[in-house]
Amino acid sequence: MTAELDRAFTSLGKSGAPTSLAPAATDAKGGTPASGSNQQIAPYFLSYAVSDASSVSIRAEYGALAESTVNGIRMADVQVRVGSPALDNTHGVHRASAVNSVQLPLGDDREALARSLWLATNTGYGNALDNYLRVKTEAEVRAKEEDTSPDFSQEAPQTHIGAVAPPIAIDRAAWEQRSRELSRVFREFPDVYRNLVELTVQNETDYFASSEGSRIVTPHLSARLVAVAATRADDGMDLFREQTFEAETVDGLPSQAELEAAVRALGRSLEALRKAPVTEPFDGPAVLSGRAAAVFFHEVLGHRLEGQRQRGDEEGQTFTKDVGKEVLPNFLSVADDPTITTFDNTWLSGSYEYDDEGQKARRVDLIDDGVLKTFLMSRLPIASFGASNGHGRAETGHIPTGRQGNLIVTSTKTVSEADLRKQLIDEAKKQGKPYGFYFEDISSGFAVTQRSSPQAFQVIPLVVWRVYVDGRPDELVRGVSIVGTPLAAMKRIIATGDKSDVFNGECGAESGTIPVSAVAPAMLVSEMETQRQPQGTARPPILPIPGAEKQGAREQGNEGAERQGAREQGNEGTIKQETREQGNEGAGKQGTGNRDRGLETGADAPAAVEAR
Repeated sequence: MTAELDRAFTSLGKSGAPTSLAPAATDAKGGTPASGSNQQIAPYFLSYAVSDASSVSIRAEYGALAESTVNGIRMADVQVRVGSPALDNTHGVHRASAVNSVQLPLGDDREALARSLWLATNTGYGNALDNYLRVKTEAEVRAKEEDTSPDFSQEAPQTHIGAVAPPIAIDRAAWEQRSRELSRVFREFPDVYRNLVELTVQNETDYFASSEGSRIVTPHLSARLVAVAATRADDGMDLFREQTFEAETVDGLPSQAELEAAVRALGRSLEALRKAPVTEPFDGPAVLSGRAAAVFFHEVLGHRLEGQRQRGDEEGQTFTKDVGKEVLPNFLSVADDPTITTFDNTWLSGSYEYDDEGQKARRVDLIDDGVLKTFLMSRLPIASFGASNGHGRAETGHIPTGRQGNLIVTSTKTVSEADLRKQLIDEAKKQGKPYGFYFEDISSGFAVTQRSSPQAFQVIPLVVWRVYVDGRPDELVRGVSIVGTPLAAMKRIIATGDKSDVFNGECGAESGTIPVSAVAPAMLVSEMETQRQPQGTARPPILPIPGAEKQGAREQGNEGAERQGAREQGNEGTIKQETREQGNEGAGKQGTGNRDRGLETGADAPAAVEAR
């Protein structure tokens, strides 16, 4: 790979017939050749980024195996930059022109690999030349830009030759059976119409080489199990729940008993959601669980702290001018640290050693005691920040941009979950509200950062409870969306819990879909606005789901048996009441029964206050 990179970099633009794209020797700015020469425009930067991945995918649906595949793929991203770091072919809307991708042969045939890289380099060079001339033409006719930073930062070359990722070690037959068994759990819930359990294991070795002299080899291992279930309420609202388990290898995933318990809880939650009332629009106090707060910060704040969002006429630049100013309550701090792999024994999927531009990963303290300090930087400079801080990330086929890795929110104003719940109720009373909201789980969301649209966000909760101020039991509701604007939402946080939770997931943006993590404590927000989610009009399935009749009969039979058992226990208690000793024994058994039922109820409801 490095040999072909060196050959290409030393050859391109050094000789060749004159073309309409590139006349000859460079002009005073070092970009376009002067007339009369046979030289083409030479690239000033060339890099190869190769991902060599093997994966195993196992998917079960409705209790049966639907897919089990083993796959291997090699992809190369060839990045070509023409012009100079001050102005090159990636300027403005032409960012994507630097990258050309190609699938490489799986074997180690050097000539086949060299020819594949040669073809991608040649194509990428042509695209770069074309876009560079467009950039220069546009620069002559447009108004002066507000941010005149260069297009590429100068960085020291990096060298790190790590271990190659090992072959995937997995008992496929055992995991196929485990996946079937997990999917079969959903058969216990006749109103769960669709379900899947999918295991994806991937071992990948990433190679990076550049004309600057960087040479990097790093492994990346991941195992991800996703359980998804969906249903439809009688009023036509589609509902789903999803839970993700992630680890570095399959050995780090939970036990089968733990997974089955989680899947069963997912099914119970969906059936409860079907019967829950639809909430009305609301503006009042709310508590976000730790996991929900992590997703909230990722969507509402994290994306707006990515470096490229501070540059360009199309970006809203929410926090661009706020460096050194307070943007959060002074008890909150935010950092992004891709160098840590676990938090409280939970694996973090946003970890990496080197970013996708060959820069060493590093911790970045974004907000300290509420004050904004810096942004997540790739090699695209912005005003006042001219260097990368190891956060240039991308999916294969995209040019890297500043992205989140492991976003970590910490607080110096913490209370127990019980106290946080009490503060929620007190805040609702103060505002004259009959209840506050508790957001237990959030699936996803999106943030609008471009100035052509309102600078707003929307986050989709999955499990939401009304917490009443008059002491009534918490009430599960559905159909809620959190909406708002970031500047207002962030400053309304008034307290946090004393325990942090982890959200692992995948994040999509202009540089593709990448693994990310976020860590945050539960948070009390004095004012949060919600709106109703769109509601479908399709009715639930007309034809009964296969096996539902038998399931219903079994449930009725179990219910009848429980009632009969209760009557027998009642009779037994009556007989035993004839003597004091026997009566005390019967009362003791009855008391134990109440505690058991109370514990069961407590497990189903939110404790006090608690990505795919």
